[in-house]
Amino acid sequence: MTTPQPIQSSGDELPSGKPSTDSGRSKKQADLSKLTSHDHELAINTTIERGEQKYSRLGWKRLTICLIVEAVALGALSIPSAFATLGLVPGVLITVGVGLIAIHTSYLIGEVKLKFPDVAHYADAVGLIWGRFGKELAGFMFAAHLILSTGSHALTGAIAFRTIAETGTCELVWSIVSAIILFFLALPPSFAEFAILGYIDFASILIAIGVTIIATGVGAGNAPGGTAAVDWQLWAPESTSYYEAFLSVTNILFAYSFAMCQFSFMDEMHTPKDYIKSIWSLGIIEIFIYTITGALIYVFVGTGVESPALLSASNIVSRVAFGIALPVIFISGSINTTVVGRYIIDRAYKNSEIRYTNTKRGWVIWIVLVAVITVVAWVIAEAIPVFNALLGLTSSLFISGFTLYFPPLFWFGLLKEGKWNASWRNIGLCLVNGIVFLLGLLVLGSGTYASVQDIIKSTSSAPFSC
Repeated sequence: MTTPQPIQSSGDELPSGKPSTDSGRSKKQADLSKLTSHDHELAINTTIERGEQKYSRLGWKRLTICLIVEAVALGALSIPSAFATLGLVPGVLITVGVGLIAIHTSYLIGEVKLKFPDVAHYADAVGLIWGRFGKELAGFMFAAHLILSTGSHALTGAIAFRTIAETGTCELVWSIVSAIILFFLALPPSFAEFAILGYIDFASILIAIGVTIIATGVGAGNAPGGTAAVDWQLWAPESTSYYEAFLSVTNILFAYSFAMCQFSFMDEMHTPKDYIKSIWSLGIIEIFIYTITGALIYVFVGTGVESPALLSASNIVSRVAFGIALPVIFISGSINTTVVGRYIIDRAYKNSEIRYTNTKRGWVIWIVLVAVITVVAWVIAEAIPVFNALLGLTSSLFISGFTLYFPPLFWFGLLKEGKWNASWRNIGLCLVNGIVFLLGLLVLGSGTYASVQDIIKSTSSAPFSC
């Protein structure tokens, strides 16, 4: 009989004789860790892929709507008062001329985006020509003006509610209500989603303008002497000062300030080269709306036309028109918050799935960011006694660059092929862009002067008051 031999101990055996499981457990844990890490990476990539699909759904028609929401707001109803200062003929010529310049500079911006697809916002493009300093400077200008614009819409909403309600409610209460509405409307993070609100916005401003034109026309016809008795002039009144004239010119220019957000909107286009359809559509629509609105209301009301022109109609009509214009006030205001929010989150979470706002954490961060921007905008608007005049100053300082002098610099630094005199086309574009650049500097200087004069003459109000 063979005697069983004892089992030899090995390094994988416990002293008690039981087989060790440490090595197997460690191997399983390592495999599980690798699998978990791989699954996590796969989940992140899937989230980013879905996010990129979510933010690549903007077509040229919705781009046009987004640009309309950004540009065509109640500012269209300030054009008649500009005509009253400049006269009918100069008003029409400047409105059409500035519109054509805006189309040209917007075209240059689109070409920069096509040549440099990674440019997501205006500051990125300025960074290409002026380096890190230029990027940070343009980023500050971009964010500051959009935040101030949001605050302006909160104040405008308060005025609209006060006009409509005709109650003794403190205007501060209405501005808080306006800020809350602006917050909720700014929550859609994608411009393709926001464009749905844009259709309501566009219909609202068209109806509001139509009601105002008809009401002022009927009022002029029923007045003693009819429309022939209305005091309007072909040319600027002799009493018009330089600062008043240039302030009116800058008001017309600011009505065409859609170029500032164009990079941000185009970054979500599925076919970016179609942008040219949008800028021509928008440019023609704006030129038509602004020229017709400015000329007709000025001719119907005369030199006493108010800004916005809604206030020039009768009390009942003004209340109705403001009610119709409420979507314009809040939708056009909230898109400013959305754009600056996208700019901040794209910079803070450039390589993270959070920037796509399609996870729970991403949504929490986005909602908090929108809330902070809205509150800051409201506080600034209520705290500064001469806020509207200050907004005019920042517009002169910032929009003159976004609309006029930055785009020509893009052509000279990024788009020009060969020497400036290499061809007749280059020579022509060099002259055109040189003139636009000089106009930008003129607006920067004279517009700033006119805005400072406006601040000096403006009436101050107590912060956070009724």
